[in-house]
Amino acid sequence: MNKKEISEIKKTLNPEKGIITKICGCYVDNEKNIRFTSEESFNRLSEEEAFKYFDIFKHVLSGSIGKNLMNINFSLKEEKEGGHQKFLYELRESKLNDKALLDEFYKSVVEDYVWASNYYIILIHGVYDIPGRSTDGTEIEDASENVYEYILGAICPVNLEKSGLSYNQESNSIGERVRSWVVDTPHNGFLFPAFNDRVSDVHSVLYYSKDPKNIQTSLIDRLFGEEPPETAGEQKESFNDIIKETFGEECTFEAVKTIHEEIAEIAEEAKDNPDPVVLTKAEVKAAFEKGGADKEQIDSLEEKLKEKHDNFMLNNVISTRNFEIKVPDITVKIKPEMMHLLSRKEIDGRKCLVIEINDNLEINGIPVK
Repeated sequence: MNKKEISEIKKTLNPEKGIITKICGCYVDNEKNIRFTSEESFNRLSEEEAFKYFDIFKHVLSGSIGKNLMNINFSLKEEKEGGHQKFLYELRESKLNDKALLDEFYKSVVEDYVWASNYYIILIHGVYDIPGRSTDGTEIEDASENVYEYILGAICPVNLEKSGLSYNQESNSIGERVRSWVVDTPHNGFLFPAFNDRVSDVHSVLYYSKDPKNIQTSLIDRLFGEEPPETAGEQKESFNDIIKETFGEECTFEAVKTIHEEIAEIAEEAKDNPDPVVLTKAEVKAAFEKGGADKEQIDSLEEKLKEKHDNFMLNNVISTRNFEIKVPDITVKIKPEMMHLLSRKEIDGRKCLVIEINDNLEINGIPVK
């Protein structure tokens, strides 16, 4: 799914659309005991309660693609009887009315979800009548041809409120506040099937993780039966390792700066593209060549890229906001488009980082000459 497709589904998560048919829940304590389960028609919730749930659902569709949101494709074996995709498909087809399937889903989460405290599992079933679109992209509400039927899951921590003092109206006094267990925003979730090209794609699922460094790999394997994708941090580390291993002792300031400039240029050209920007192996090779890699180094690079099954997500490889340089006790950050003002020179026999400046020089907000 791309940004536009995610945004379209996210916008439907409001009371006016009325596309959610059912909501189910499962409360789990810190010892992995299921304390209770619930099933209810969503339209029977109070308006205030429904709004709080909508906020939770929208969080599952929030964040950056490739960091918080990951598109996972099912292999053919998972679509056969007994496969994970097959199970999710049957759960969707049941419209969350099959208690045995619900219990099996809850059990799967409880067995492999790593969390030290209480949490609440939420499942909803929704039916979205997809509006048609004119050639200029304008929605035509009465020209719908397809229906998108889906289930969305969210796993929310349940935390005890902080202790404190509060006013007691009955006794007209200040005393210790009664602490409640509060459902927090979700840390993990998913949308099945994916909404690709504005139609239902049962061969894919969109997975959400609030923490891009801890994506709950065991949960991904348990629910989807697929190898978890590399995290944003793992992709960045992998790319950095390729640079270091390719150039070896010849990994110069100019080489790394040029590679990042080339990738930043690709990012700038693709900034209006709603699809996740993928850095292809051909683009990586071209950036390394611009960075001064010789034939032997390029051959080494190609071997390393052959070992990598996936292409790099561009935003995971470099920061499009800052180019960061570190020496002991000093960190310099510069916008990628201003990197031409930065150079490395030897002055009076000392290696120096040189920043070209103009008359607008400030120190702690104070203009100086």
